[in-house]
Amino acid sequence: MTLPIRNVAIIAHVDHGKTTLVDALLKQSGTFRDGEEVPDCVMDSNDLERERGITILSKNTAVNYEDTLINIVDTPGHADFGGEVERVLGMVDGCLLIVDANEGPMPQTRFVLKKALEKGLRPIVLVNKIDRPQADPHGAVDKVLDLFLELGADDDQCDFPYLFASGLDGFAKEEMEDDNEDMRPLFESFLHHVPPPAGDPEKPLQLQVTTLDYSDYLGRIVIGRLHNGTVNAGQQAALVTEDGSIVKGKISKLMGFKGLSRVELESASAGNIVAIAGFAKANIGETITCPNEPQALPLIKVDEPTLQMTFCVNDSPFAGKEGKFVTSRQIRDRLMRELETNVALRVEETDSPDRFAVSGRGELHLGILIETMRREGYEFQVSQPQVIYREVKGQPCEPYEYLVLDIPEEGVGGCIERLGTRKGEMQDMQMSNGRSQLEFVIPARGLIGFRGDFMRLTRGDGIMNHSFLDYRPIAGDIAARRNGVIISFEEGKATFYALKNAEDRGTFFIEPGAKVYKGMIVGEHNRPQDIDLNVCKTKQLTNHRAASGDELVQLQAPADMSLERSLEYIGPDELVEVTPESVRLRKLSKKKLAKR
Repeated sequence: MTLPIRNVAIIAHVDHGKTTLVDALLKQSGTFRDGEEVPDCVMDSNDLERERGITILSKNTAVNYEDTLINIVDTPGHADFGGEVERVLGMVDGCLLIVDANEGPMPQTRFVLKKALEKGLRPIVLVNKIDRPQADPHGAVDKVLDLFLELGADDDQCDFPYLFASGLDGFAKEEMEDDNEDMRPLFESFLHHVPPPAGDPEKPLQLQVTTLDYSDYLGRIVIGRLHNGTVNAGQQAALVTEDGSIVKGKISKLMGFKGLSRVELESASAGNIVAIAGFAKANIGETITCPNEPQALPLIKVDEPTLQMTFCVNDSPFAGKEGKFVTSRQIRDRLMRELETNVALRVEETDSPDRFAVSGRGELHLGILIETMRREGYEFQVSQPQVIYREVKGQPCEPYEYLVLDIPEEGVGGCIERLGTRKGEMQDMQMSNGRSQLEFVIPARGLIGFRGDFMRLTRGDGIMNHSFLDYRPIAGDIAARRNGVIISFEEGKATFYALKNAEDRGTFFIEPGAKVYKGMIVGEHNRPQDIDLNVCKTKQLTNHRAASGDELVQLQAPADMSLERSLEYIGPDELVEVTPESVRLRKLSKKKLAKR
């Protein structure tokens, strides 16, 4: 006899606590044995996810509660990983919407919630972090209702159940006055408010591919929900591809989910979420079905990429000194392997064998790929991100973003002025407790490089969030407002003497002793034009001691050019050189620029 099933997706804005909440559910469901050491954020298995405190990849887990199997899908909260969100919502029958008791719904809450409502899901709302100071749990519920109405939710969806919780302390309750110390009310709400999965085990097999994984031993693994029928390990099946053709194959391995691990299954029936190996060419949205009666499910539509960069072989004077994988073949193979699991990514070969056009959902999406590759030992260069234009009804259009800024009041004027020059249009403005929340609609290219300006205008005290809105007619030219750069004109080691003498020319990105080469960008000039400098110049030594020789001379701290900041900073004639040990900026010579 199979267990009753509930399939639930957990959706929320970045940093509203959904991964911590899943930790509490796993611990209280008996997933871990007594005495077992359990790390925090167990669902964030990727090193980058732990460092950044965000979920990048959607993941499945399953817990048992009172003889019911509850499949839980942890989804990304950042809009750059919207490709993950859209697919997993097709696997579930309900969703848990988590909002911060202080902040309420935020832009990416809006993005994911809109997708859930479009699929007809009735969310359970959980107001998290009620233990924080300045929390306003009931105000957060009111804001969620306003958002539901704004997104066109029907009467049944607007009459949503809600709970109050603290994922960190591991409790949930139906009313603020209740005295409860565990997650039982949340488990009960899953049983009462999430419908059991529809599907008939007696009908022909239908499983839609919603997530891809890869194993060196099994090859491509597809994860999806059984909409109809029963599947057995080792049985013959057929894949209905996107173009309608049918590819026959065998299910070599059938796996289910238990806690954080996958377990081998002999069979599974309609409603279950399973992983299947045996179909090496299966793609997102395609259907695995019965070979005798192949019936395809409607294809899943994923938002197209909006940003493109060029990945190319590193040809700087320092090429090959720090990386393990440096050839075009190795870079190409790694990018193609990324396509096995990263469905929102596109990779196209160019007229040059050393360059590849890589398209993604945003700067963070592409930045995560670049950071992952450099940690794996790859060395390469990337160009300035460019938006992808599209023709809509015969008119050239560009992607627009919905932008929300949460800033101190003294930074409002500067942000409005700067976004105005970037073709941003303010939609709303609210002020409370010395802070302002501004809402804008802005072309995606207007946001490229804005984060650095934003941090300066708000003195690091601002919060910036944005999500893809739609394609609209091209807004016109956006004036770049960045000073020129300081370029090294010889190879060697930067000296304290040279940097100190040129300190009034601008801000440097390097420290004394850093290795530089001709054409490498070492700082930002304080004027609009570029300038070449000899940063390796040494002091002429004499046998006379200067009167000021014993004075302590200090150098300004260099600007921290992280990978993300470098990608935002570079211009169209500049590249970011990425190696496992370094991130450098360089200027393209006129000769190389002409070739591109």
